[in-house]
Amino acid sequence: MRIRSMLSTLALLGGIALAAITTPAAAQDNWPSKPVKFIVNFAPGGSTDATARAYADRLSRMMGQQFVIENKAGASGTIGVEAVVKSPPDGYTFLATGSPVLTVVPQARKVPWDPFKDLVPVSQMADYMLPVAVNPSLPVNSLPELAAYSKANPGKVNCGSSGLGTLTHIICEALKRTGGIDNLHVPYRGGAESLNDFLAGIMQIHSEPNVLPHVKAGKAKLLAVADRERHPDYPNVPTLTEVYPGIAIVGWYALFAPAGTPDAIVKKLNAEMAKIALMPELKAQFLGLALRPVGGSPDVLATSLKNDWAYFGNMIREMNLRLD
Repeated sequence: MRIRSMLSTLALLGGIALAAITTPAAAQDNWPSKPVKFIVNFAPGGSTDATARAYADRLSRMMGQQFVIENKAGASGTIGVEAVVKSPPDGYTFLATGSPVLTVVPQARKVPWDPFKDLVPVSQMADYMLPVAVNPSLPVNSLPELAAYSKANPGKVNCGSSGLGTLTHIICEALKRTGGIDNLHVPYRGGAESLNDFLAGIMQIHSEPNVLPHVKAGKAKLLAVADRERHPDYPNVPTLTEVYPGIAIVGWYALFAPAGTPDAIVKKLNAEMAKIALMPELKAQFLGLALRPVGGSPDVLATSLKNDWAYFGNMIREMNLRLD
């Protein structure tokens, strides 16, 4: 009887141990079994938000669960990052962010997280062109003309950005230091707010991708693009690097997960997002927003993060840029 009791106890303990081992694996196999949240660290209406929603909408249709957007703006995007870092690594909370929040901001101010230790790369979503546009009220048609105008009219040129430490902020500073374009940088909570003031004539320079539709409508003049190549719709508009070889800036949007998120979930989501990035309809949609769909493995995204960290780190030190 005593031996039989011991065997029963061992069998019970073995069953419990087996359940403990197999239950997480089964949960990963069944992922997603409930709605998945993408935390966007900027306000609705901006380019980060538009990019994340384009993927979330398609993922919802493809995977049979809702992928919902939650906007957590503020502090140059760091509030949203912190919310994700503190979330359970169970595959139901992700960060949709632009690159500078992870590559510029942490090198220019103190933040309570480390992008290399506290986040797991999932997938790049898009490269984004930064169109350097001016309000039509300015009598200029090129960056050298803008430089001359700003010098002749000190204090009359403002450059809006989606926040401190964003690439649009970096461009405002680079135009001033490298291009000799005197401007006052004005940070906003997001690209949508900055765009509204630009269209109203309060800001004279705007470099968020969301300005591109207004260029076609004649409400903005495109002087240059910060990208690897000229925009196909504006072949006569130079890249920023062509005008100022010292400025080579390309931004990207990507998806990250809290550290500890199961690798199986990361790989599954990455595979679905890669399918979306190849959709012709998404390419057409993004073209009008100055975006290019980009997929790639988590390792490719990790390399982009590392390379940009080094590039912008050098630029931040040269500019002596501090956000504290």
